[in-house]
Amino acid sequence: MSSDVRFTDFKSDKQPTWCPGCGDFGTMNGMMKALAETGNDPDNTFVVAGIGCSGKIGTYMRSYALHGVHGRALPVGTGVKLARPDIEVMVAGGDGDGYSIGAGHFVHAVRRNVDMTYVVMDNRIYGLTKGQASPTSRSDFETSTTPEGSKQPPVNPHALALASGASFIAQSFSSDALRHQEIIQEAIEHDGFGFVNVYSPCVTFNDVDTYDYFRDSLVDLQETDHDRHDYEDAKEVILDADKEYQGIIYQDEDSVPYAEQHGIGADMSDIPDGAPENATDLVREFY
Repeated sequence: MSSDVRFTDFKSDKQPTWCPGCGDFGTMNGMMKALAETGNDPDNTFVVAGIGCSGKIGTYMRSYALHGVHGRALPVGTGVKLARPDIEVMVAGGDGDGYSIGAGHFVHAVRRNVDMTYVVMDNRIYGLTKGQASPTSRSDFETSTTPEGSKQPPVNPHALALASGASFIAQSFSSDALRHQEIIQEAIEHDGFGFVNVYSPCVTFNDVDTYDYFRDSLVDLQETDHDRHDYEDAKEVILDADKEYQGIIYQDEDSVPYAEQHGIGADMSDIPDGAPENATDLVREFY
């Protein structure tokens, strides 16, 4: 790690092809600034991305990166972190990637509490495929495939995380640059699975959940008497359907990361040549 790294060191030479005004620009900038502020550098950072507009983020950041298949970014991130505990692992995805096909992996990544950061760019729409309803879309949100609304309640990712045993749950807004960076930074510094859902507006296909909507609606938890270490406080905030919140919703002070629980600390990326001892006997036992 280096103390001389600037966030611009994380910028690749590839120009983003996101729509002008997309919230993912602010999300990515906050991620890069948080990585630099926590003493990380591109040579010790691995970014795993899912599918959708957010999936391109590994191309636009200079680090080790992998653009995975739909909904499978978290298992890859888990494998990288367990094989190389010394590397800072950040998984990025969208609300479709994380809460639809990837929902099962999300639940188990949360409960395992692997020491990595998961940033979800939640625009409440499928942007890359041109504007279909996503798992977090409002039930009355009209799209080309749901002209009368989906008529289904949106997924509450924070409730899903809390019920799965999360040790760190947060919400940020990509346009609030300083707070977004601070929240991502705290997720990185947390000992365990740091989950941050980011309101990242889609300016092309979602004219309801806009920048103005979030600026007018967001309540910052650091300006309230919310106790981030209190489970009941967290549950009350998460289940409050009348407000949109920003800040650290819940943090377990006694969090113990997966590797520490299971005694994993060594670099497992170097695999010795040849089969393990007695491997042939084991194979013969089953075949």
